[in-house]
Amino acid sequence: MVVSNNIQKSKYKDYSNKDTKLARDVKNGKLIRIKKGLYETNPNTPAYYLANFIYGPSYISFDFALYLYGLIPEKAIVVTCATFNKNKKKTYNTPFGTLIYRDVPERVFPYYVDLIEEKDYTFHLATKEKALCDKLYTLSPVKNIEQMKNLLLYDLRIDEEELVNLNINIIKDLSEMYHSTNVLYLYKYLRKIF
Repeated sequence: MVVSNNIQKSKYKDYSNKDTKLARDVKNGKLIRIKKGLYETNPNTPAYYLANFIYGPSYISFDFALYLYGLIPEKAIVVTCATFNKNKKKTYNTPFGTLIYRDVPERVFPYYVDLIEEKDYTFHLATKEKALCDKLYTLSPVKNIEQMKNLLLYDLRIDEEELVNLNINIIKDLSEMYHSTNVLYLYKYLRKIF
């Protein structure tokens, strides 16, 4: 369970020095420091459960979401998250894992993101269509549909069978919001293979 400094100190009402008690609980492993003022009580918590607590507003996307959906064959070790108007990539190295946050356009940020509940945690996760569009948005633009096909199938190594399971209407909607060459060519490529 994630707790803040203030929440944890409120539990120490019988202690005269709450800061000392907090430091002792961290030292003894009862609390694991995620970042300044934020702690986790369970050492086995997956890093992606903590993503929205660490930096926000944000949602899990890019490679990590593509991995969760089984769209890419490689295991994503770093939790990749989308945010907006931060103007720089932010990295947090925690005892639970590394989390990276990077911008997407503000106009697309709130769309096609699901609230997921697992165990006692909730987190925001891009739909598979949005995660792919976020990923393509960060890459150098392709020049045509054939280059998009190569990027998807050979560079990103996405299984073609998985591509046909994407919702083309969501991709179309996102292609109009992103104003990204890559997202537009993704839509054109999917329209061609459907």
